[in-house]
Amino acid sequence: MTLPATSEAAKIIDDLLTLHPKGFDLSLDRITRLLDRLGNPHLRLPPVIHVAGTNGKGSVVAFSRALLEAAGFSVHVHISPHLINWHERYRIGVQGGPGQLVDDALLADALRRVADANAGEKITVFEILTAVTFVLFSEQPADVAIIEVGLGGRFDATNVIPKPAVSVVMPISLDHQAYLGDRVELIAAEKAGIMKRGAPVVIGHQEFEAAREVLIATAERLGCPLSVFGQDFSAHEEMGRLIYQDDSGLSDIALPRLPGRHQYGNAAAAIRAVRAAGFELTEEIMDKAMTSVEWAGRLQRLNEGKLVAESPAGAEIWLDGGHNPGAGEVIAEAMAGFEERQPRPLYLIIGMINTKEPVGYFQAFKDLTRKAFTVPIRNSDAAIDPLALAVSAAEAGLDASATSSVVQAFEQIKADLKPGDPPPRILIGGSLYLAGDVLSDNGTPPR
Repeated sequence: MTLPATSEAAKIIDDLLTLHPKGFDLSLDRITRLLDRLGNPHLRLPPVIHVAGTNGKGSVVAFSRALLEAAGFSVHVHISPHLINWHERYRIGVQGGPGQLVDDALLADALRRVADANAGEKITVFEILTAVTFVLFSEQPADVAIIEVGLGGRFDATNVIPKPAVSVVMPISLDHQAYLGDRVELIAAEKAGIMKRGAPVVIGHQEFEAAREVLIATAERLGCPLSVFGQDFSAHEEMGRLIYQDDSGLSDIALPRLPGRHQYGNAAAAIRAVRAAGFELTEEIMDKAMTSVEWAGRLQRLNEGKLVAESPAGAEIWLDGGHNPGAGEVIAEAMAGFEERQPRPLYLIIGMINTKEPVGYFQAFKDLTRKAFTVPIRNSDAAIDPLALAVSAAEAGLDASATSSVVQAFEQIKADLKPGDPPPRILIGGSLYLAGDVLSDNGTPPR
C-alpha cells in the first residue's frame, strides 16, 4: 500500500489526539460502551489468536501470520504500536495472498464512524483505534484474526473478545511498571487476564519461574487446554535446521529468517498457537513460513537506503526497537552470535523514552560493544536527553557519548575505527519510535 501525500486517516487521528489523551487509562468500561453503540463488532470476528507478553509477542504475531498465509488462509492482523504510519496497525486479509495494510479511505471511514459513535465522550485514542480494529475486522471477510495486546492484558482495550481461538502469553519481564506492577508475578497476572474460561492457552518460554507459575495457575483455574513451552512443545537448532516438537511429533523445518536464537522459541509458540486454534500445519507449510516471515524493526538488517549510504563503508547495520532489559539480553545474545561467526567491532546507537530502564538495557552489552552513541528521538516529548542517556550507558559500564543524530553517530564511528579494523557492526535501537524514524529516514518503511 502506498499512502497518499496527505493521509485523511492520519489527519483524523491527529484531530482526535487534540481531544483525547494519547496515553493509557486502563479500563474496559469506555471501550465496552463504545462497542455497544457500534453494534458490538467484536462479537462478529473470525477466530481470534490473542497475543500478550512483555517481549516476543510481535514476533509471534509475525510467525502466526506467515504460518496461516502459507497454509492458504486470509489473515487480519492488528499490531501496536506502529513504526511510521498508523495504517501499519491494521493488515487486512486477502484470499489466496498476503494481507495488505489497510487502505487510507477504508481506515478514514472507520475512524469517522467510531469517533461519531463516541460522541466526544472521555476515551483514549488507543481505545478508539482498538474499536476501529473490530469494525474493520468484522466487516472485511477473513479466515482468522491475529490481535496483539497493547499494554498488559486484563484491562487492555483488546480484551473484550469473549472467547478467542487461543490466547498466547509470551515472555514476561519488567516493563510498564507504573501500570502493571513492579514484580514479574504482578505483571504476569495482568497479562494472564487475556485467558478466557475453557479457551486454549499457549505459554511461551518464561525466564522467570514466578511468572510461569502465575500463568499456569491462571490457565488451570479457568479450565483452559494448556500448552507450555519446554513441557508440551519445544524447538531447537540441529544441523542448521529447526527441530520443532509437540504432541503431533517431530518436525524438521527451515530455521527462521528472523535472526537470533530467541526466535526459535517465538516460532515454536506460533506453531503451537496456530495448531491450538484449530488450523492444520504440515512440515511444508511450516518450512515456507519460516523462510517468508517478516517483522520490520526487530533485528532487521538494513542493506540499502538513504541513511545506510551515510554509514561507514561496508558496515553491517541492524535495527531493533527492543527497549527493556529483557529485550536487551536477547538482542545482545544475537549480536554475540554474529560476532562468533564474523568478528567485527560492535557499536551501539541508542535512543530511549523515559518510561524505560536504560541501565538494565545497556548492561546486556557491557562486554560486547566498543562504544555506545546516544541520540534524540524526534517528535517524542518522552525522549531521554542523549546526555542523560549516555550517563546511563556509562553507569552500565559502557564507553558512551551523546550525539545529535544517527548520521552524526556514523561520523563518530568512522573516526573511532582503528587502522586494520574490519567494517563495523552497528546496532541502532532502544525504542520503536527511533526504529520508525530510522526506517522513515532510510526510505524503507514497513510493507
